[in-house]
Amino acid sequence: MKAHQEYFMDCHLAGRKYHDADLVWDDLRVGMEVRLEREPDNRFDANAIQVIFNLDGEDYLLGYIPRNENAKMAVLMDAGWDIFDCRISKLNPESHPEDQVQLTIRIKRNEKKNNRRLHRDDGNTMN
Repeated sequence: MKAHQEYFMDCHLAGRKYHDADLVWDDLRVGMEVRLEREPDNRFDANAIQVIFNLDGEDYLLGYIPRNENAKMAVLMDAGWDIFDCRISKLNPESHPEDQVQLTIRIKRNEKKNNRRLHRDDGNTMN
């Protein structure tokens, strides 16, 4: 079955001017998927989540999920959940650097339901 996605949040790309966004700016498009990756050893933020763009097999660090919005995501990612789909939702080179890239994050949800019936030891079926 097709996996659906539930809205989680929108945010800006934090630290955009300090990383690789300028190197790949002309390749970024609204709707493009970017990868989220935990950086637990970040010296500024223990909940740091990198936003990474892959171009021709090379990764570029665009920036981070904002510090005031990353704690819940970090907990889930640290628990091994690969559930977030992150896409660029706005690009505006005329805005302040912290507002130039907006992200929409959704939770991937699998609609596949387990329809198997459980059988008790006495042979009866449980629903």
